[in-house]
Amino acid sequence: MQETIASLTLNPTIDTSYVVERMAHTHKMRAQAEHYDPGGGGINVARVLVRLGGSARCHYLSGGATGIALDGLLDQHQLVRVPTRIAGDTRIAVAALELETGKEYRIIPPGPTVQESEWRACLERLGEINCRYLVASGSLPPGVPNDFYVRAARIADARGARFVLDSSGRGLNAALAAGGVHLVKPSLGELSHFIGHDLPDDTAIAAAARGIVAQGLAEIVAVTMGHHGALVASAEQVLRLPAIPIQAASAVGAGDSFLGAMIFALSQGDTVEEAAKLGLAAGAAAVLAPGTGLAHPADIRRLRAMI
Repeated sequence: MQETIASLTLNPTIDTSYVVERMAHTHKMRAQAEHYDPGGGGINVARVLVRLGGSARCHYLSGGATGIALDGLLDQHQLVRVPTRIAGDTRIAVAALELETGKEYRIIPPGPTVQESEWRACLERLGEINCRYLVASGSLPPGVPNDFYVRAARIADARGARFVLDSSGRGLNAALAAGGVHLVKPSLGELSHFIGHDLPDDTAIAAAARGIVAQGLAEIVAVTMGHHGALVASAEQVLRLPAIPIQAASAVGAGDSFLGAMIFALSQGDTVEEAAKLGLAAGAAAVLAPGTGLAHPADIRRLRAMI
């Protein structure tokens, strides 16, 4: 039986969040709360998909004692997991909310260096997928070649799956240049970097996104722009969605929640426009509370009604 969605996370994290009264150097800061979640782009996308009623199989790299802890967190979230074992330790990311100012501080390590035998083993696992969408999300860790997502896209195509990409830098640039992407979700900064110049307004952003579609590099380009909303381009239309007016408490997981909800909607047969609106609502829902909780269905439905 064909599954709906598989996700790929090459540089997963254990996302740790703390709440402290005041940040101060040297002194011990006693946390009032702590929380741990499985993280990394593809894993976050899968978490949102499952909350909305979809199904997702998580492919990811896992190493060391922290990798075992990550496996356990995925089990707690009832996510189907397909780990590829590596020698390096899975990274731990930290988010700390300072109550006195309401500011959030984030520390994101680069992740372990991945050996060639390890990333090739991951590709071999992908060669066994049986799904409609393969969602690759997150950065390339050290040691993984620039064209890894190009190889993953070719595997997806050979297996009859649509390849979805949310990455940055060398991974995004190589995959888009090669084409064969069904949907790509860059931030405005990532799109500007790929194009090679600033995109100062909606006209420039739309032209850049439509150019990617016209060249056949991707069928759908969804550009997320934080508190400015999103712009989605396909061969049929360009859709500009203003941001939903909310009071954001965090910056964690908005893009992943956007993509998870959008892919869920597309997998249910919704139009690109409807999928983008659900994505916008999920992205806004993700930042309502501090920490690493991502978007919750009740908040997504409430915010979707505001669009």
